[in-house]
This record gives sequence, structure tokens and C-alpha cells, in this order.
Amino acid sequence: MENEKLQKIIAHAGLCSRREAETWIKAGRVSVNGSIAELGDRASGKDKIRVDGKILQVTAKEDFQRRMLAYHKPEGEICSRKDPQGRPTVFDNLPQVKNARWINVGRLDINTSGLMFFTNDGELANRLMHPTHQIMRKYAVRVRGQVTEEIIKKLTRGVELEDGYAKFESINDAGGEGSNHWYHVVLREGKNREVRRMWEAVETQVSRLHRIQYGSFELPRSLKRGRWSELDLKELGVFEELVGLKKSVSAKTLQQSNRKRQTNKRLKARKIHRR
Repeated sequence: MENEKLQKIIAHAGLCSRREAETWIKAGRVSVNGSIAELGDRASGKDKIRVDGKILQVTAKEDFQRRMLAYHKPEGEICSRKDPQGRPTVFDNLPQVKNARWINVGRLDINTSGLMFFTNDGELANRLMHPTHQIMRKYAVRVRGQVTEEIIKKLTRGVELEDGYAKFESINDAGGEGSNHWYHVVLREGKNREVRRMWEAVETQVSRLHRIQYGSFELPRSLKRGRWSELDLKELGVFEELVGLKKSVSAKTLQQSNRKRQTNKRLKARKIHRR
């Protein structure tokens, strides 16, 4: 491991996103070689890094295999790891991941269903959530009441929320009858409850909200609620390229590389021994 910033090392280890790691460091939860770390500190493979007193297991870059899951979140699940009220969480149904933990890419509120992503790489999660990348998100929204052309114009021009202006890139009629009508809306931000708050700003109530697309990835029809599927290398590569990360190699290629490296070490050791 090279001499790198602590928050990047923690994120690479899959404990959390880089932004969350920064808050851990500020809170005094991270130490290096027995000393409480400060934001801006760096470390290498020779250092003992602890988070909440536990030694951080760092996988060498050449041995790390980035993974990403698509998950179909049902209504009623929260996006926290644990809930004092005992409600189900989006992490309950995920598989185990070796020497790391799953990090959710963005959040959906308890009453919203649809497409979510998880990764074991905090750096990937951080970049996917960063506002500079402006990744497209598409939602199916069922609203109560009549939506006029004026309302649609307001929502696509922009409405003022408590935390600034927000607008839909597009709004398309998706059918429905009576007062419950469906629309497909697209935006490129991820503010808290943004879709619901935008409709509320034009005095229209959202009765159902379902995320159906993130970037170019659409929620597969075969992926049932509460189930996950792992992205293949091609699908993962699309997201890596989108945020400027080096594309992952296959597990087979990784194993071949490890075997070659181990063979080179043995040959080197033999040469030293002969001397």
C-alpha cells in the first residue's frame, strides 16, 4: 500500500465512503500506530491503522476485486445498517463480503422502492454519489390530483426548495386513470427526498415513488423486490468509466496474476539462497 490519505485507505477497505471516513477521523475514531489520527494524515502498509480500536484489514491493490450489487428495495425498508425500532434494513438480505462491508450508493426513503446499488469499494461509492458526475436517475411517480401543463413547466424550469433550486430534466406521461396518474421523471441530483419535495412545491401529492433507472442501468424485470444481483464486469465497467476509475479485471485474471507474482517471489528467493 502506498503512502495515502487515511480516508482513502479506509474507503478502499470497504468500511464506508471517503466522506464518511473523514467524519470518523474528525470524531477521533481512527488511530495510526497508537496515536489518534487527524484529517490530512497519511499512512502506508507498514502502519497499524485502527478504527474504533479494531485493526483495519487492508487488501493490497493488486489483490482487491471491486464488486457491485443491484438491489430491488421494497417499501418499508430503511437505508441504515441497524434501526433502534427494529425495522428491516436494506442490508438484511445482502450476501457476506470478505474483509469489507457493503456501502450503499445513495439512499431511498422508507416509503420509496426501486433500484439501489451497493459496492465493497468506498472510492467507487464516493465518486458515484459526488454531485460533479451528475448521474441520471429516473423515477416512476404516481401523483394524486390533476397535473396541468403549467405544473410540468414549473417542475422542468425549477422550483425553490429549502436547500436550493431543483428541476426535473424531463417529465413524461406514463399512464393511469382518474386522480392517480403515473409519470416518469428524470433528474441528476440526489438531495434528500428531492422528488417528493419538488411535487409538494407545486401542491401535488406523491402517492407512490419507484426508482427504475440509475445511469444507463435499468431495474431488471427479473429482479424481484428484496432480491439482489451482482453486476458483471461489463456492467461494472460502465460505472467505473463513468467516474474515471480503472476498469476491474476478472477473478480468473486476478488469480493468474497472483500466481505469477508468487512464482517470481520463489525464484527470487532461490537466487538469494544460492548466493
